[in-house]
Amino acid sequence: MTGSVRLSRRGLLLAGGGALLAAPFLSRGALAATTLRYGHMHTPNSIAGMQAQWFADAVVEKTGGEIAVQIFPNSQLGKLQELAEAVSTGSIAFSHNTAGAVGSLYEPFAAFDTPYLYRDVDHLMAVMDAESPVMQELNEGLVEASGTRALYAFYFGTRNLTADRAVKTPADLAGVKIRSIPFPIYMATVEGLGAVPVPVDWSEVPTALATGVVNGQENPMNVLVSAKLYEVQSHLMLTGHIAAAQVVMMNDDVWQGLPDAQKEAVAAAAAETRARASQEMLAAEATDLEALKAAGMTVVDEAGGLDLAAFRESVKARVSQEFDGQWGELYGKIAAVA
Repeated sequence: MTGSVRLSRRGLLLAGGGALLAAPFLSRGALAATTLRYGHMHTPNSIAGMQAQWFADAVVEKTGGEIAVQIFPNSQLGKLQELAEAVSTGSIAFSHNTAGAVGSLYEPFAAFDTPYLYRDVDHLMAVMDAESPVMQELNEGLVEASGTRALYAFYFGTRNLTADRAVKTPADLAGVKIRSIPFPIYMATVEGLGAVPVPVDWSEVPTALATGVVNGQENPMNVLVSAKLYEVQSHLMLTGHIAAAQVVMMNDDVWQGLPDAQKEAVAAAAAETRARASQEMLAAEATDLEALKAAGMTVVDEAGGLDLAAFRESVKARVSQEFDGQWGELYGKIAAVA
């Protein structure tokens, strides 16, 4: 992105003509001087959806009503790729997305969603902290490439496989169509699991599963519960292949246009929301698993014959083949984060 393009975009925003601004509305009794739009793909009752509202409430509180954030859930403002691009172009101020999707704006960001990359959730969150050296380095690249910054990242859960059948080894997925997020790191992951990846935007997944366009998909358990995917999937395999964080993106022109006091308030709202959402997701994982069992899903784990070692070996081999050459140095930096 050139400096002239970003200057032109900022000029439009300062003139008040950009689509980033919406009509002010009352939130918790405070009239906002400026309302910024936040679009995302999740249901409002999911933790990912609720954290967007928690962030909006915190921004109103911490800015004394000077800024409000208007939430548009359920892909109302676009699909995964469209939401990422909308933050970059300035159509909206905020969105959250997978690291792989953010990689469509700045490719190295997708490395954060490499399967079997992190030692544990604590390692993931240390790497994805706004102050970590890896995140700071990649954030600088993201701002330069797209005019978008990663404001914060929250724990999204660990991705597991679901299907309309029991799966215990990669061989069981030969020829089976599994929905993939339509970005390269996820396509390679699904291939590594042994399946045929079919790129489907999240907004179309329930229908694709119900109609047999795909036989399965992969997501954290909270998504399965909030989207009621147990109604169209019979089996859950605890492959745990990607420990994931969702990245909350902010248009950099909007950020740079804030007075210092408002920047501090928004950053404080971000830190508070990151902590709350991550804690809620960690707490929900055990109860979500029980909820899926109660809803009738058959859970296949190592005790039930899931060959986790075979999945790990197969996925890592496939992903290494495609990405080690370009991201090997970055993987080393991620591994070095304490």
